Amino acid sequence: MIAPARIAFLLLLLFPQDAAWKAGFASVRITPASPIPLAGYAGRSAPFEGVAHELYVKALALEDAGGRRALLVTADHIGWGAEISVPLADELVRRTGLKRDAILLNASHTHSGPRLTLTPGARSGVTEEDAAAGVAYTKGLQEKTVEAARNAVADLSPARLSWGKGTAGFVANRRERTERGIVLGVNPDGPVDRSVPVLRVDALDGRLRGIVFGAACHNTTLTSKNLQVSGDYAGVAQAWLESKQEGCTAMFVLGCGGDANPNPRGTMELAARHGEDLAREVWRVAQEEKRPAVSGPLSTALASVDLPFKTFERPDLEKIAGAPGPLAATAKQMVEFLDAGARLPARYRAPVAVWRFGRDLTLVGLPGETVVDYALAVEKLADPARLWVAGYCNDKIGYLPSRRVAEEGGYEAQGLTKGFGGPGFFSPQAEDAVLDAVKELLRRPP
Repeated sequence: MIAPARIAFLLLLLFPQDAAWKAGFASVRITPASPIPLAGYAGRSAPFEGVAHELYVKALALEDAGGRRALLVTADHIGWGAEISVPLADELVRRTGLKRDAILLNASHTHSGPRLTLTPGARSGVTEEDAAAGVAYTKGLQEKTVEAARNAVADLSPARLSWGKGTAGFVANRRERTERGIVLGVNPDGPVDRSVPVLRVDALDGRLRGIVFGAACHNTTLTSKNLQVSGDYAGVAQAWLESKQEGCTAMFVLGCGGDANPNPRGTMELAARHGEDLAREVWRVAQEEKRPAVSGPLSTALASVDLPFKTFERPDLEKIAGAPGPLAATAKQMVEFLDAGARLPARYRAPVAVWRFGRDLTLVGLPGETVVDYALAVEKLADPARLWVAGYCNDKIGYLPSRRVAEEGGYEAQGLTKGFGGPGFFSPQAEDAVLDAVKELLRRPP
């Protein structure tokens, strides 16, 4: 009988490059125990009526041959707003020993998960009771995220990494052009990113330990009429993949899908269909025999970027505030700021992350609800065949329009409310600021 140590040595000889990794996974359920309002649709304030799918926060810890570590955290909720993510990241640094630039938070942006808040007290559209329930849930979410992170780090063990890309057919541009301007609908001619990046993590004995995958599409198959807790298509896909092999953890990373919706949409059956279609494609890619191996070293970088706002004269703001459409709410808050004698902010500071896995893979993590133009632009800065562009990372700042979208207007150009650090409308130059930051991070030595 061959000793286990001898087997491990032989496996290292067979896989000399990618066996240098260590990986650890963890998953913690975050389904709310009692009904609270769901997030994502402003017109929906009633508490949820049931649970269609469980929600989770998951973590993947990685360590390269040189001992450099990183932590990817994904969750089935609306997004990591700064009021939640900043103290959470500080706590993760303290409890795991990782540097801040080695921690990446991504949210699935499901519109069928609990409303997140750390602000107590009644306010417009929110009762005191609902606010208290939201605060309690959000604090619990932070604690469970730390739990998942620590468990993932404790789970570190030798692993092999490989990766590939597939395609998601249900992704559709939603900026429909009409005589009334650009509205939320279906634009078959609009740009989309249908790529499905897939990272497979195996133990040295070939056992599948986890799959990290993505799609650049709003997690909104379910509409405001739905009052069931659900991870939507992303949650269905993760559950389907985990059912394929015991002990496998599936993690979803949302891409630059700010201006994309699933098509068709509107029912739980469609969420199940899109989720299973996505999962089958991920599974197909994960089973390909010629998947490229991912080697090290691992390098992580994080930059704070000043995203400029447009400047307005008060009469122009009042005109926007009094007109129908998605821009009115932000303009009203800007007028209220002026009425209170406050100075409107000129910019919003947001995080941009770049992780590099040797020369085999680059992961770019952008903040907010980034539209597809960001993915297309970043593809010009790095090898698209070895690139993964994610949105919704580290800070939920609402929509981050590209130059094109900011100039065209429409729902994705609605700007920031004061709850996200605004108020303000992003300037077309915000895209330049983001891309300049990505360029600078890519130029840094590993």
